[in-house]
Amino acid sequence: MTTASATPAPDMAAWPPLDPHRAHVGRALLDWTAATDDGLPRLCLLRGGRSSGKSHLLAWFLAGSAGHPRTAAHAAVPSDGLTVDALAWEMGRQLGYGPLPPHRLLNRVAADQRPLLLLLPDFHLAGGGDADRSSVSRQEIVDELLSPLVRFPHVRAVVEAGSTDLPRTPEPHVIDLGEAPFPGAAGPDSAARDFASLFADLPRTAKGRPDWSRAPHPVRKHILDAALHTDDDGAAVRALLTDPGFLVHGPTTALTTALHRTATRAPSGLRAIWERAAPQLSAVDHTDTERGALLHAASLGTSPTLSEYLRPLAEQHWWTATWARHGVPAATHAPLPGNDGRLLVADPLGRLHTYDPATGHRTGTLPSPPALRPAGLAGPDTDALLILDESGPLHPLTSDEDGMAATVLGHIAAHHSHAALTSDAHRPTALGSCPQSSLAAVGDAAGTVHLWSLTAYRPAPRTCRLHTGPVTAVTCLRLPEEDLTFALSAAVDGSIRLWETSQDPMETPVDQRPALVTALAAANTPVGPLCAAAWNDAELHLWHLLSGQVRTLPLLHRCSALALTPAGQLTVSGPDGFHALQLDLDRLWA
Repeated sequence: MTTASATPAPDMAAWPPLDPHRAHVGRALLDWTAATDDGLPRLCLLRGGRSSGKSHLLAWFLAGSAGHPRTAAHAAVPSDGLTVDALAWEMGRQLGYGPLPPHRLLNRVAADQRPLLLLLPDFHLAGGGDADRSSVSRQEIVDELLSPLVRFPHVRAVVEAGSTDLPRTPEPHVIDLGEAPFPGAAGPDSAARDFASLFADLPRTAKGRPDWSRAPHPVRKHILDAALHTDDDGAAVRALLTDPGFLVHGPTTALTTALHRTATRAPSGLRAIWERAAPQLSAVDHTDTERGALLHAASLGTSPTLSEYLRPLAEQHWWTATWARHGVPAATHAPLPGNDGRLLVADPLGRLHTYDPATGHRTGTLPSPPALRPAGLAGPDTDALLILDESGPLHPLTSDEDGMAATVLGHIAAHHSHAALTSDAHRPTALGSCPQSSLAAVGDAAGTVHLWSLTAYRPAPRTCRLHTGPVTAVTCLRLPEEDLTFALSAAVDGSIRLWETSQDPMETPVDQRPALVTALAAANTPVGPLCAAAWNDAELHLWHLLSGQVRTLPLLHRCSALALTPAGQLTVSGPDGFHALQLDLDRLWA
């Protein structure tokens, strides 16, 4: 055990009143969080017996913590019942990264140089099921997440640890509240109910099936744990895991815990489906129809039975998944106007294929350029392509090296190559297309957007510097009836800018968030021009250009490229596969 430095902490008078019997531990917590001594432990354990006031102390601390930079908490994740995955999802969500598995969360924290203070209330109650399973779950959290986190020099954590230490962690600073009950603390929990009594409390449909949408909260919360402790050779658990209604309405954390157990006999494919869906289902703000849409999207391509059962519920929402190719990782994709509406997809090895957007089936293969790793595609058709390599250069790919297409695309590539030789700031970083008019937009490391024609020779592009840092995604949109051309771009500062090319760009970003845009797409639809933006915190924003309204769609998969059709089909590709969603355009803006 170590002691905190004498660096003055904020005045406790700025916090709400604290019980006089606990003022010394409040002072100790403030001293540790406000200290700047790099030699102090970065892990603080709040120890104490049941009802000793640990949770009360953390609630008091949170009430005033934002008023001082050293005490401001960046994430506070109540850990009761959570597994390592569920805890990582919520921590990532609160830190602004989106729901991430533990290893990816650690990568993001390593790259995030903000001094981070993390709070884990109720850590002694983490895990699920029986005491042995809970102990294993807590140790998994320590080994896979907590210990690696507090080894980062910019991360500190306060953990409510109960009456025990946490093995295999760096030496902690300990604040011990003792065993005496806190005045006014709640008494012991009521006795747990068995599966049969919980199941008997379920409302029923007219056909006698369980109606999970109307199930009381205690039944939803506890019935799976009760089933796991039922001596029936797993029959009660199987009944729940094969009931789509329970998968939609049941507690995400309990389902994650049960499916994490190798002894749980789950329906074929359910573990893979749940791995895709659970990070988003763990958010508390989704409606029942959105949960159904998410689970339906995750089950497509894996369980035809489950996906078909959930389809009517999913179609009540304003977006519905239509197909999924989980085994088709893609580096980028783009629609080509001279390709009968088919999609051109580049895989991570640079191989080029065409796909039917209605079914997601592969329809053909194109000659692939040697030694390229495409990060962007544009072109008027499959015989004339402009390809952005992930290292920066643009490359033309044409079937006729002496034709007009070779001249036009070769000039575009040469223009940017020559500019990049003068300064790395001119290196292309993003390529987007406008299939309706055979335009392409190139974004560079200086934040400049260049708009080119892909079918007519132009000595120079229309150019505008929209950002102060590298462009991460770019697209363009042509409205021929109004004779308007829009370029939309995003940069590393999390901003999205709009430029109508006959005028100066808008003075302020149309959106800016503490996340990165990884892909943009735009289309003119029956409800007006729309832009889609995928962010690296697992959100996809749909922006109605004329009204400025924005709707948010949760992403199940990492996204490196988007395509949007006038009919509202949105295709998403990335390292997790290739997927399609259909937007209900009328309902979307209702």
